[in-house]
Amino acid sequence: MLALRRLPRFTPRLASVRGNATLDAAKAQADVPPVPPASSVTAKSGAPEGKQDHDGSGKAAAQQQGGGGRSASSKAPREWSRPIAKGVEPAYDYALRYILKDAKFLRKELEELQAAVEAEEKKPEGERDEAALKEMRERVGVLEIQSEVNLPDVRWKARNGMVDMSKPIHRHLVEQRWREEGDLDLLMERIYQMSVVPDMLPELHPSFDLRIKYAEPPPASNYLRTRVKRKLKEVEPGIFLVPEQTRRPPEISTTLFHTDTRLYTLLMVDLDVPDPENRSYTTYLHWMRPNIPLSAFTPAPAVPLNTHTPYVPPHPQRGTPYHRYVLLVLPQASATEPIDIPVYKESDRLGFNFRAFAEQYGFDGARGGGAHMWREVWDETVSHIYQHTLKKEEPRFGKPPKADPYADIKRTKKYL
Repeated sequence: MLALRRLPRFTPRLASVRGNATLDAAKAQADVPPVPPASSVTAKSGAPEGKQDHDGSGKAAAQQQGGGGRSASSKAPREWSRPIAKGVEPAYDYALRYILKDAKFLRKELEELQAAVEAEEKKPEGERDEAALKEMRERVGVLEIQSEVNLPDVRWKARNGMVDMSKPIHRHLVEQRWREEGDLDLLMERIYQMSVVPDMLPELHPSFDLRIKYAEPPPASNYLRTRVKRKLKEVEPGIFLVPEQTRRPPEISTTLFHTDTRLYTLLMVDLDVPDPENRSYTTYLHWMRPNIPLSAFTPAPAVPLNTHTPYVPPHPQRGTPYHRYVLLVLPQASATEPIDIPVYKESDRLGFNFRAFAEQYGFDGARGGGAHMWREVWDETVSHIYQHTLKKEEPRFGKPPKADPYADIKRTKKYL
């Protein structure tokens, strides 16, 4: 659970632990009150009856139990409280004091280093030691995280969505959770399993969390009723959606980890459009929007996304296997200078060459960004999309019929 650095293993003697974050063993043992008898502990909360001090968290334990079992979140914030009262488990009290003392020491070191950085920055440019200043700034960034990373209340807020993305420690914990607890792993697993890499781009290293929501699938009773308003549901990477769900653009959410505003370009591409002339497959550009400003403080794009190359709903052709739909939000070559990309006409969408496009405008999946993908197969609603949205005849594909070796014989008369 501990990040950036691991606390030393618990031992009765702390002489071997680094001196700047240790407690005197005798004092620590003296500070720990004896465990109260079982009769003085309530069965419901595990807290001793009667008045308790603030650090003992008798009040916090009551709040934890008095919340009616509700879970904390950004919509229902709740402060962290100790899981057990002070004195119930001496080892827990001892570990908590150790963490608080270590955090206090690191905060003091951080303040001293920040003062040194400010003093160095006040010097004239010719007298500054730029190498030392750079090293001190990097150390400040590390200490800002190390000084709070093990505090229970900080980790509680990060775990329950009550984060302030302006704080480095919260950004670190959110990114750590995204990278290490399965969300990023699942995305990359599906992207490689479905051969998005290398079919679309040679490399992809996502640097932020991109989530999308589409409408829930319609019930069988009103399968073609597109005007029925349905709840939005978060899409897991790689799953199958039905074309009726994706008739309207998705709701996009992002979690970035840089505080400065940078420009990104959104693309949505179908990788599996049939190409009968070449007896192969080609691509189709469904959606594009360049110059989207994003930062850690923008949970969702603040600009309209359907104003450049408008969204065309997925329409997997009849007779084809499943189609892979890939949504990318890639950083532009210049983080601040907008790029001029022409609007793609309907005739230019089919056969969209992403690699040539990326080379022309400086996009590189290895430099980060966000990614998502899902799959779809044909059903009867695709015919409605062709008729009412695309307004063109629906193609049909399938395996070519096999030659009949007895065709000539079948055409001859059996009886003279």
